[in-house]
Amino acid sequence: MEKKAFKKIMSFGTAMVVAGMLAGCSTAKSASKGNPAGKTIKIGVNMELSGAAAGYGNSQKQGIQLAVDKINKAGGINVNGKKEKVTLVIRDNKTSTSTAASVAAQLVNKDKVNAIVGPATTNAGTAQIPNITKGAVPSVSPSATDPDYTLQKNGKVQDYVFRACYQNNFQGSTAAKFAYTNLKAKRVAVLADNSSDYGTGLAKAFKKSYKGKIVASQYFQEGDKDYNAILTSFKNKKIDAIYVPGYYSEIGLIVKQARQAGINVPIIGSDGMADPKLAQIAGSENASNIYYTTPFSTRVANQKNTAKKFMEDYKARYGEEAPTFSALAYDSVNMIKQAIETEKSADSVKIAEGLAKIKNFDGVTGHITVDSKHNANKPIVVETLTNGKVSAAKEIK
Repeated sequence: MEKKAFKKIMSFGTAMVVAGMLAGCSTAKSASKGNPAGKTIKIGVNMELSGAAAGYGNSQKQGIQLAVDKINKAGGINVNGKKEKVTLVIRDNKTSTSTAASVAAQLVNKDKVNAIVGPATTNAGTAQIPNITKGAVPSVSPSATDPDYTLQKNGKVQDYVFRACYQNNFQGSTAAKFAYTNLKAKRVAVLADNSSDYGTGLAKAFKKSYKGKIVASQYFQEGDKDYNAILTSFKNKKIDAIYVPGYYSEIGLIVKQARQAGINVPIIGSDGMADPKLAQIAGSENASNIYYTTPFSTRVANQKNTAKKFMEDYKARYGEEAPTFSALAYDSVNMIKQAIETEKSADSVKIAEGLAKIKNFDGVTGHITVDSKHNANKPIVVETLTNGKVSAAKEIK
């Protein structure tokens, strides 16, 4: 927090004394930046709990609550030998960039949180950056995947911005290689969501890495309902597969209409499809020969102790299998915990420093190392849907 300049007119002698005092206090000014810990550690949640991305936000909220409850049940987070409980401050950004920015300001300035989890989407996450940077409070987004999300316009890293997921370019290039090598698809059509950086970024990465022929490239907007004209044009081009980066709300309809039009080629997408609502919208009978990249799969996770325990706890609490976005949010909370314990401090500035040092963190979505650009380096999985259920999963390191 910057101090206000003095406005009083001072004599030369007084000015010199004050100048000396200010020079000697420069270290104290730096140390006061950010939010220190109080009686409990406050973790703010800036999340899409209503609006277009509410499905992701509410899934993440459940993962966050599970992680915090488990931490508190064990006594809290170890801060330099003393355990401190965690208090959650949850606010809804309504899938709105302006609301996400104001929520961040509330969490930082009014609620005095020590760290933030969220938002879920890149656009909302980007909107909060000026306020968390000004307040020196770090945020870990479970699922903001745009490559530039953690970077300033000049290419330097955002000091207080982190993520628990990987970037779009990694997802897009993985999907391109999988389509060409595993599915033997030599002619692909691309149908991407251009209402967000998420869809356009993935489409760009896919096209850059794909070794076959892109025979058609079309875009849709959030909220579109009718894709029949586009799908008919694809059908006439003798395609081997369709790459559809976007969110389940629109892709579910695309899958449904494609199958109804007699297009039975593989449909490939991204982690925006990793939600049970996709099959509900598409109809289970239509949701076969579907593939998507994801940071978490219950089939792969069953082989790992950390993930297995998380899945058991999640099902016991919520009565369902843990979705990808809950797992990412669970890891986000525990990355903050790790940072606090590493730095032996819950001061928000120190938490940011601790997050930047995370190496080989044993998360439920895999072993995570935070790189110099605050990205999470981790394995990726391609899941297969058959009749609306996950029938296979392949981990790609």
